[in-house]
Amino acid sequence: MQKILSGVQVKELDKQHLKLSGQSSHELMEDASKAFVHWFLDQSFSSEHSIHIAVGGGNNGGDGLAIARLLTEHSFSVTILKCFESLDKLSSDALLNFNRLPQSIQVLDFENWLFPQNGILIDAFLGVGLKGELRSAALEIIHKLNEFKGTVLSIDVPSGLPSDEVTKEQAVKADYTISFGFPKLSLILPEHAEYVGEMIVLKFGLLEEAYRDFDSSLYYLEAKDIATLHKTFNRFSYKGDMGKILLVGGSPGKMGALILCSKSALRTGSGLVTCHMEDSERIIIQTAVPEAMASWGLIPNPEFYDAVGIGPGWGTENRARLFRQFLNDFKKPIVIDADGLNLLARNPDLLPLVPKNSVLTPHIGEFTRLVGKAINHLERLKLAKKFALDNELILVLKGANTVVSMPDGRQVVNSTGNKYMATGGSGDVLTGMITSYLGMGYAAENAALCGVFHHGLAGEIASKSKRRSMIASDIIEAISETYIQLDIS
Repeated sequence: MQKILSGVQVKELDKQHLKLSGQSSHELMEDASKAFVHWFLDQSFSSEHSIHIAVGGGNNGGDGLAIARLLTEHSFSVTILKCFESLDKLSSDALLNFNRLPQSIQVLDFENWLFPQNGILIDAFLGVGLKGELRSAALEIIHKLNEFKGTVLSIDVPSGLPSDEVTKEQAVKADYTISFGFPKLSLILPEHAEYVGEMIVLKFGLLEEAYRDFDSSLYYLEAKDIATLHKTFNRFSYKGDMGKILLVGGSPGKMGALILCSKSALRTGSGLVTCHMEDSERIIIQTAVPEAMASWGLIPNPEFYDAVGIGPGWGTENRARLFRQFLNDFKKPIVIDADGLNLLARNPDLLPLVPKNSVLTPHIGEFTRLVGKAINHLERLKLAKKFALDNELILVLKGANTVVSMPDGRQVVNSTGNKYMATGGSGDVLTGMITSYLGMGYAAENAALCGVFHHGLAGEIASKSKRRSMIASDIIEAISETYIQLDIS
């Protein structure tokens, strides 16, 4: 998995890469700029639109100047918007790229900026090295850039946004932020949604060895990581090998949650799925999910099951006693969601009974009730890390970039998923998927990571044709396609 480094570490990372690779800093800048232009051309932006590139004096501005030159080679009309006082204020690589600009590119001083009604603005003003409060001149430039009405693309981070903190000031409001190597921490914070827009992470040739000596407990989960997390099965495998799981949940009026959970578990690959619910509701499950079995009353012989997921649609009234009995009887890692989490929050004495390495999957509201309030998402991530460490549990904090906190202090940011997954039942689908992987014999960490990645990818696949009309059932139907895309047998 890719380490996520701090803004301060990025400069040192570049130095380490240059030392190992023998590249010059200018060559590295050229590689990054080419990666940006390659992505840009894939988006099918029209060459009829004019492109304005706001250029600062540092290496972020150097990227912008190199991009300007490369775009003119593809017949785009480019104008440079100066965000620096004079050429002697440019970094050495930025100056080199400025001197390589073709004569067709116009360079405008701040007072001469005139924006068209549409077109494209590339923000290469301030980069990841930003520290402290913005100067009034920088704020004036940012306010001016935010007057642009066309499409805004920010390089690495939107100008004015710190790399590792929640901003206290204004930043450029981008439609796309193209981050090199890995997402900077501030890009995954919901407080910055209006600035970041859609986040794109571009690889551009930094050596893997260059990351080796940098300390970070934060990682980015990508498609290339998934295959090694999966178990393999042979042609003699039978349904018992694929996991016997129990899903506890559902209540009058909330059986849909258990239906979604069981269907997603089956689609993920579970061999045998049993749903435990109230006696009065069993016909609903056996009609809606004929592949699943049903049980009710007490939970007899819970150790028969390879994994258990508990909570979706369960309710909290008169559930604590059964939950306590189950936790006393079942010692393997489990998945706890929804009302299972709410019961833990109401009955904190149950928490020590939860088997170690169990997976808890709260959304922000459930997290607040269970772990505590946070003034912002950065603090929430710190609380999640401490909770996972203190209780030896895996905490999956669901959101636009779901973060999985491990018992050893690592936190893994998921790269899949989108806004269309913000729909009722989406979390129940995830619970079924993670429980399914646990039942197949996956280590709890791998079950959580595979679950969140495939879940997000299924949402991306389903939303291509559904957009905002996507519902949780659509995510379930797309699970099979995730295995095909990732070439998982």
